[in-house]
Amino acid sequence: MHRVEALSTDYYVFPGATAWALRRYRDFALSPGRRPLYPQDAECPCRGCSFDDVRHARDVLDEVVRELPGGAREELRRRVAVLDAAYLRRTLPDPFADRRQWRPDRWWRRRLAGGRESPV
Repeated sequence: MHRVEALSTDYYVFPGATAWALRRYRDFALSPGRRPLYPQDAECPCRGCSFDDVRHARDVLDEVVRELPGGAREELRRRVAVLDAAYLRRTLPDPFADRRQWRPDRWWRRRLAGGRESPV
């Protein structure tokens, strides 16, 4: 994982980014409560602030999973799959995501988002 992060040409994949993304995604998807959650937009596109948007954290995890070799890829994929299931349970579909999202091809971006991250 460290090698993938260190050699990545993606601005958002840097040493420590995977752990940061995994922690951010876990904290959001497994947050207490049962009400729907709405991801927030990041206020700033810099490396640090971009993680304010949990969808960005999932983007980073997707990028790293694609670059990892076999065993490490499967281990990270399994961890992310558990969080994906929780994310799907806690968020709502956005029927207009293709008009609102810059990457509507990514299923996690096709969920309703709000101005601030919290249950309604």
